[in-house]
Amino acid sequence: MKIAERIDATMADAIRSGQGGVAPAKLSAALNYAVTPGGARIRPTILTSVALACGDDRPALTNAAGVALELIHCASLVHDDLPCFDDADMRRGKPALHKAFSEPLAVLAGDSLIVMGFQILARAAGDMPQRTLGLIDILGTRTGMPFGICAGQGWESEATIDLSAYHQAKTGALFIAATQMGAVAAGQEPAPWEELGARIGEAFQVADDLRDALCDEATLGKPAGQDDLHGRPNAVAVYGVQGAIQRFDNILGGAISSIPACPGEAALAQMVRAYADRLVPADARRPRVAGE
Repeated sequence: MKIAERIDATMADAIRSGQGGVAPAKLSAALNYAVTPGGARIRPTILTSVALACGDDRPALTNAAGVALELIHCASLVHDDLPCFDDADMRRGKPALHKAFSEPLAVLAGDSLIVMGFQILARAAGDMPQRTLGLIDILGTRTGMPFGICAGQGWESEATIDLSAYHQAKTGALFIAATQMGAVAAGQEPAPWEELGARIGEAFQVADDLRDALCDEATLGKPAGQDDLHGRPNAVAVYGVQGAIQRFDNILGGAISSIPACPGEAALAQMVRAYADRLVPADARRPRVAGE
């Protein structure tokens, strides 16, 4: 089964579990709305790719870990779009959840997805409780304070922002979770995989800054120019467009070099390059010469 099929099937099962019994119909519908369409599913794909590179001897646990991570990511998008944060009208080419269902239901849907993420891991423990405890710990660390996406959002309320800490928490945290959880799901130690996740996360943030500055709403599927509008620190403002592109390439090279030795090392490097080209196509990163 392909990675995307594994993720989609496990995600569908997770959402159905949250819609069972005598459940409130609107909130049930909001759960499905929050996770579809799935977008690139880049975080669970990275997680699964790392697990495959390390042997993937417990695929059901890998699937649960990938979907748990994606549920946390989807919850963060629902909350990010709320009027108290980004006040975004669109997400993934359709109305943001609070626009489609109301602000109270958006808060509840996001909260429910977070709980569901940890539930799916607990239920997948099987004969590997120690691995599962490690997965839960990593996911909790990279979701809350002081190293998770909650911290990343919290930096936006500070008068002075540590750009490195902000980016690592807001964007890098779930990529670190992806690489470390993929390793742990396959029975490997998480520490050697932190650097790869951090570098992928940093590259993704720079790419997101470039796309926010250069693309329109139709291309992004969400409002463009938000960094400038909200005065957020971003790579384009600090380095300029060409400087940000150069930084992206440097981070990408470092990410590939940081991949720990494993049976699937070459395949992982190929995956990182492929995602880089999707985020910022290689021809867009090529230096322009006069007259072009």
